[in-house]
Amino acid sequence: VQLQASGGGLVQPGGSLRLSCAASGTFRTIAAMGWFRQPPGQQRERVADAVTGISARYSDSVRGRFTISRDNAKNTVYLQMNNLKPDDTAVYYCNVKAFTIEGLDEFWGQGTQVTVSS
Repeated sequence: VQLQASGGGLVQPGGSLRLSCAASGTFRTIAAMGWFRQPPGQQRERVADAVTGISARYSDSVRGRFTISRDNAKNTVYLQMNNLKPDDTAVYYCNVKAFTIEGLDEFWGQGTQVTVSS
């Protein structure tokens, strides 16, 4: 499974960005799609995820500002980020958990930089 992420960039505080991540390759079904981020000098942390058949979940730091959505027909996950803050600066990674012939497996995108600065 390959993940292609896009949509990062430089934005001023209060601005918006939308990330997207498309999954391709051989898999049976996707169990969950989500986003993690790694701020400079910090550990990678979960931002949001959308588990199939379950409501989306968000970290406390982004709830109310970020919205995760999925287009299942395109195997694509989006992250709409509004009211961005400097603390949102990080490399954002998409994450997909999918069933392959070997069972449930986890895949990561290549990361896209989001910088919030005036």
